[in-house]
Amino acid sequence: MIFWRVKPLDVILATAEKKSLHRSLGAWQLTLLGIGAIIGTGIFVLTAEAAQKAGPGMMISFVIAGFVCAVAALCYSELSAMVPVSGSAYTYSYAVLGELIAWMVGWALVLEYAVASSAVAVGWSGYFVGLLKNSLDVEVPTLLANGPFAGGLINLPAVIISLAVTGLLILGTRESATFNAFLVAVKIVALTVFIAIALPVLKTEHFQPFLPLGGSGAVAAAASIFFAYVGFDAVSTAAEETKNPQRNVPIGLIGSLGICTIFYLLVSAGAIGAIGAQPLTDAGGAGLPPGSLALSNQCQTLANSGQHPLVCSREALALVLREIGWAGIGNLLGFAAFLALPSVILMLLFGQTRIFFVMARDGLLPEILSQVHPRFKTPHIVTMITGMGVTLAAAFLPVGKLADISNSGTLFAFFVVSIAVMILRVKEKERHRPFRTPAIWFVGPVAMLGCAGLFSFLPTDAKLVFPVWGTIGLIIYFLYGYRKSHIALGLAISSGGEDLLGNVAALVDLTVEEDEAATPEHATERDDPKLQA
Repeated sequence: MIFWRVKPLDVILATAEKKSLHRSLGAWQLTLLGIGAIIGTGIFVLTAEAAQKAGPGMMISFVIAGFVCAVAALCYSELSAMVPVSGSAYTYSYAVLGELIAWMVGWALVLEYAVASSAVAVGWSGYFVGLLKNSLDVEVPTLLANGPFAGGLINLPAVIISLAVTGLLILGTRESATFNAFLVAVKIVALTVFIAIALPVLKTEHFQPFLPLGGSGAVAAAASIFFAYVGFDAVSTAAEETKNPQRNVPIGLIGSLGICTIFYLLVSAGAIGAIGAQPLTDAGGAGLPPGSLALSNQCQTLANSGQHPLVCSREALALVLREIGWAGIGNLLGFAAFLALPSVILMLLFGQTRIFFVMARDGLLPEILSQVHPRFKTPHIVTMITGMGVTLAAAFLPVGKLADISNSGTLFAFFVVSIAVMILRVKEKERHRPFRTPAIWFVGPVAMLGCAGLFSFLPTDAKLVFPVWGTIGLIIYFLYGYRKSHIALGLAISSGGEDLLGNVAALVDLTVEEDEAATPEHATERDDPKLQA
């Protein structure tokens, strides 16, 4: 069947060796990259939304979302150790489920990384504008501080930070990782200080009622704050740039997820216990939808009377510290969030560019997107294109909906990975697995059910965006990738081809011969028309 073009693992690995990225990252750097990608807008910005949906029960929401991520991380770890190349879920799907499903997964990852990058940029903009106003008494004009959704013209701070991070990624992976390590330290210190101050003043009465809107509210909150964990799989997209990936990728994935989950539970307990986190309701006792005009109006009424509920704040953690008498520390925590959020943008954008890079390398997108900069050793063209898309979205769209839309793409990709790891256990039993997912026939199905369950609790509009986005992706695939795919052109043979490895070896040998004969010492296939053909 033409829709079942499978690119076996041996071909994927051989292709990666022929045109590979520079390996420079270790386990510690990967863990920091994972923490940098995870801790950000979810905990600093979306805590109020979780409280409005679940009240104190948002602690359960963090556990639910973290558990789903944990089982998905175990599946990711096995596949990323077996297939240490760029592409994440896209690459794994190509090797197991075929080209069409792989394209759909890659397209879904665009929804995850690019939209999430834009959401974080908008969240950062809010902190930046607030800091200027409260610290320097400088007020950014509304037209330049908000997109059209909030009565402005363009979110200029979000544009600036998106372009700055794009430029940094073009300079190189090592430079990005060093910058990220500093910002991760800022976030860890800020959250540790918050925990140390908030937990000692915890009051048990603030946890009652624990589930004011019922268990469904906690699950709905989990579906939304799943965004707080988005980015952990960015570690797997860096596999091709990792030293000893068979060991370091699983360490980076599971280590970063475990550290972040512990922080989330402690931070949420501190926020709830210090000032309470009960949701605002209408006259009938139903919770008001986060981001709605009704909630905004009620929050404004409370603010006019001097009340500042957690569910109304756009800087929830800073608010908690101010309310318990630590206004100065609260402002510093807001400043730390302002400094640290760019690292989240950096890692999400990093993951997105690597997805596009490997899709172009497979012929599903134009070949020019897989070019690597001769000096910086990074996919500079695709980084610039992706950065511009993220910048445009951040300039004009709101943060709340962006987060939910991003979750829809993420959950789909995780669902497919959970299927792929089980299929591969059957199809390639003898293949070496440096890391084996424990109890795969339990972990895999649980991951699938968890992803499907959270998706069902997303807001309706977010769930509808995914099929629309998927349809656009299918149109692009059948107009370009379907015909230009390297498998379709015979540059890689689908499963069942007897001359598979010989064909790949011939391609590699040809590359070596042409490189040796080329006048420039480091000629590549992009410079040679014969190799391009």
